[in-house]
Amino acid sequence: MSSASTSEVKASPAIAAEDRLRADLYNFIGLLLAGPPDQMLLDQTAALQGDESELGQAVSALAKMAKLSKPKAVESEFNRLFIGLGRGELLPFASYYLTGFLNEKPLALLRQDMSARGLARSETVFEPEDSIASLMEMMGAMIVGRFGPPADLAQQKAFFARHIGPWAGHFYADLEGAKNSVFYAPVGTVGRHFMAIEAEAFRMSAG
Repeated sequence: MSSASTSEVKASPAIAAEDRLRADLYNFIGLLLAGPPDQMLLDQTAALQGDESELGQAVSALAKMAKLSKPKAVESEFNRLFIGLGRGELLPFASYYLTGFLNEKPLALLRQDMSARGLARSETVFEPEDSIASLMEMMGAMIVGRFGPPADLAQQKAFFARHIGPWAGHFYADLEGAKNSVFYAPVGTVGRHFMAIEAEAFRMSAG
């Protein structure tokens, strides 16, 4: 579910600590949604500690679930949620959430924006670029400048408003409540709270 660039550069050292944390959370959620976590990622997730905020409590709940989870069980859950026989319980793509169909206008708009930024789908990835995992990874990369100059606040706001904000919160709420969600239920909670925080921060920004 990830995307790659031919012009990858090292992250700028001038990124604010708060923005690095935002990028880390985008990347972390994207990693969990790109494929089932192995034992190392489960162990890293289990070591997370949240504060008393709603997002922090969701992170703590995810950490507790990670401690109880085994890679094989989470892999089966991932397959039921996102792959299944023909299709999984959820279709984690912007086009589907916004139009009811895959490969529609939201994907075309995303490809235009990706092209403008020198981003392209990895040759090893065969699914549409508007998956939730790819969009989380792209946003994280834009914040720290992993594929070029770091995106300023106005650019981040525009990308979020166009490709993430209109549907990601709905997807994460669906993931929380999906009948096959066990490990991924708190992933959905983390994502839902994080998207709400981002949306409000962008709304209040002048960028």
